[in-house]
Amino acid sequence: MASSAAPAVNIIDIHAREPALADHSIRDDIVAGLSQPAGQKWLPTMLLYDERGLRIYDEITTGAPEYYLFPAEEEILKNKADDIVKVMHAGVSDGRPVDEVVVELGAGALRKTSLILRALSRLVPEPSPAPPISYYALDLEKRELERTLDELNRSNIGAEMKGKVSTSGLCGTYDDGLKFIAEGSLEGRCAIGKLNTALAEKYPVSRVGRDASPDSGSSRSRSEGTEGTPPSTPGGHQPLHLLFLGSSLGNFTRGEDAAFLKSLPLRPGSGDTLLLGLDHDNDPKKIESAYNDSKGITREFIMNGLTCAGRALGNERLFEQDKWEYVGRYNAELRRHEAYYKSTCDQTVVDPVTHAHFPFVKDELVRVEVSYKFSEEDAYTLFSEAGLRPVHRWTDNASQYSLWLLERPKFMFPLLKSPSIEGKEAARSPFSLPTVEEWQNMWAAWDFITREMIPPSMLFQKPIDLRHICLFYCGHIPTFLSIHLSRLLNEPDTEPVEFKYIFERGIDPIVDDPTQCHPHSEVPQRDEDWPSLPSILEFQSRVRERVLNLYRDIDSGKITLTRKIARVLFMTLEHEAFHAETLLYMLLQRAGTGTIPPSGFIPPVWDVLAESWNNQPEPISETVTLGPEEITLGHDDDEADDDSTDVLGHAFGWDNEHPQRKVHVGEFKIEWRPVTNGQFYDFYVNGGGKDMDKVHFPKSWVEIDGEVFVRTLYGPIPMRIARNWPLITSYDNLSTYASVKGGRIPTEPELRLFYDKFECGYEGGANVGFRNWHPIPATSGGAKYGGRGHNGGVWEWTSTVLEKHDGFVPSKLYPGYSTDFFDTHHQVVIGGSYATIPRLAERRTLRNYYQHNYPYAWVGARVAYDV
Repeated sequence: MASSAAPAVNIIDIHAREPALADHSIRDDIVAGLSQPAGQKWLPTMLLYDERGLRIYDEITTGAPEYYLFPAEEEILKNKADDIVKVMHAGVSDGRPVDEVVVELGAGALRKTSLILRALSRLVPEPSPAPPISYYALDLEKRELERTLDELNRSNIGAEMKGKVSTSGLCGTYDDGLKFIAEGSLEGRCAIGKLNTALAEKYPVSRVGRDASPDSGSSRSRSEGTEGTPPSTPGGHQPLHLLFLGSSLGNFTRGEDAAFLKSLPLRPGSGDTLLLGLDHDNDPKKIESAYNDSKGITREFIMNGLTCAGRALGNERLFEQDKWEYVGRYNAELRRHEAYYKSTCDQTVVDPVTHAHFPFVKDELVRVEVSYKFSEEDAYTLFSEAGLRPVHRWTDNASQYSLWLLERPKFMFPLLKSPSIEGKEAARSPFSLPTVEEWQNMWAAWDFITREMIPPSMLFQKPIDLRHICLFYCGHIPTFLSIHLSRLLNEPDTEPVEFKYIFERGIDPIVDDPTQCHPHSEVPQRDEDWPSLPSILEFQSRVRERVLNLYRDIDSGKITLTRKIARVLFMTLEHEAFHAETLLYMLLQRAGTGTIPPSGFIPPVWDVLAESWNNQPEPISETVTLGPEEITLGHDDDEADDDSTDVLGHAFGWDNEHPQRKVHVGEFKIEWRPVTNGQFYDFYVNGGGKDMDKVHFPKSWVEIDGEVFVRTLYGPIPMRIARNWPLITSYDNLSTYASVKGGRIPTEPELRLFYDKFECGYEGGANVGFRNWHPIPATSGGAKYGGRGHNGGVWEWTSTVLEKHDGFVPSKLYPGYSTDFFDTHHQVVIGGSYATIPRLAERRTLRNYYQHNYPYAWVGARVAYDV
């Protein structure tokens, strides 16, 4: 039963009062849009949302079955609201909110929002006079806010929320609301501190469209290119949770949407979240029907906008309805629905105030709204551009629509080629000279791993016997960089010089005989003889400053940029990236018994993830047949040309990537997805066949009290959770498994051919670049996107042995990089793991390598078959 004694509704008027904004009107937008040339005219979308338009819109959501967006999102919230708020609070120590704030951008009627609020109230065990959760509904119309919040407070859900979730309204535009939060104006009402306002001012987006919850916008305004990410606010603030439902973001243009999301005041690594609704790139006929329902409600909704336009200009009958038609169409190339008014005759509309003439020719279209749809690549590109990490995704049962929970992590890696700068830097190779931003991203990742995941007690320990102690790697990275800078620039070594004798080169002994190892540094044997961590960090800081000084000298013209300089910088950056992954797979062996889980990233909620993973569709078939075909391996990158100043268009690589060569691939079959933990577990526990003496218990697993668990950086998890992840184990284990299945591990050219055809890449959602801190189930082989997907976040073994190939020339800068491992023990691996930076994972010529029986590296495999 609804409550009859609801608290008074609190509405905070936050409308901007700057004269420039106050003087702007909807009339200005109408005139600007109608003043465009024929074929380019437009009207502001907010015309659709007057009082009558809101009523018609509500009728669309309830009375037009073709309009799937609203019921799809409502279905997700009805079924998954408790899971959503559970994941939102995964970073809270006991999962219970304390003095936190939830702000909804464009709240509308609150029908769907109430489901989230009820779930939030369930997190609070007992009501109190000061509710621990404060909900703020941001919208334009004060009367609508008062009405909808009052109805909510009087409802059964409102009764459940009493003493647990307080409700208030923020009356203003998106711009007003974001600025209000960023300036700390909620301080005292909640735990949100003052944030930098530069980005909120940079991207003053404040309009709505068809898929927005009603009442959520104002005048049309344009945002410029992306610039920066709101900085982290120091202190122990509780999280801010933003809700942006209804696929409202689809009404922003590409690029404008990323700029808006980037401006949101989400603090990096703080636990702040954004719950975002996005419509999928569904069947075009389905989309067109959604915006042109059989009852004609949508037509009535759109045509009402002409009445509003006339009213705003001074005569609501200005646009004669019988001279206009509604035209809705889906633009498949741009993946957006477009709504237009079509002039049915030659006509001229005269502004009754200014007497300006706006001529229209017969069949001319005037755009009133667009609604962008999002493919997998659109969504992941958007998030990368906005500096956001997907934490979890929920879809409706028909997979038409998604709710994404996003955060701004402590660090992340951008797309290799940003869509927003594609035109400006089309000639620059993403594998050329690393940018300063790339170095800063790499250093952020390295510092996070070495300073926040290794406790002091582990610095002098070896998580893996075949590698050095953890402290060695803290010194090795800056030492390697310093040595190569000094050689390049003919400068003295960075002080203390003696570090180069300890930290120059690590070890990779033969697994079967660890006494056999390539040349390496001699390291101290006693803990007290190692340099201290503070001295290493001071050294590291000095070396990094040398890197930045080199870039300054290049920018100023003091030093002429050559390929040799760029090669040293590429080589040392990628060397650091390789070792970040090495250190992490070492730390994995002590996860749960020493290694500190990654903080500043919302931790996984395994049971929620497992339910999602278990419901993922299987591939359309077990295998795909490829070949015969000729493919290209490698690229031309000869160090003999390193005096060249043609740098930025050149792609650099390691010596085993050169030269470009053609390879014939015969016909073969290959499995869509790598071997999973579950498949290998069944094989292992059931005896597997006559070669089981060759199979070893994977080092990515651990047995606890007789049960097999899978190692993660958060500690071991049950096999049932990680059953569909790609298995991480040695080549020998996987080769035996493949042989028992009647197959084999693919060659490097075969696997490369498969990747070229079916890998979706970082921009398409591949699990690389710390998108997650663990593997996930593979997605390739699905019914959509031609089977393109990802492998779950592992390197992949090939049956190709690392050896000298035709045209191979050892590197002069790093002679032993490949040749030291032409020992018949190392297999070529390609791809990348969840901790591989995009620069490595996305370069198709990259060849990594590990010993065939090395069990620790994050490498899996898929099975190939002869035809």
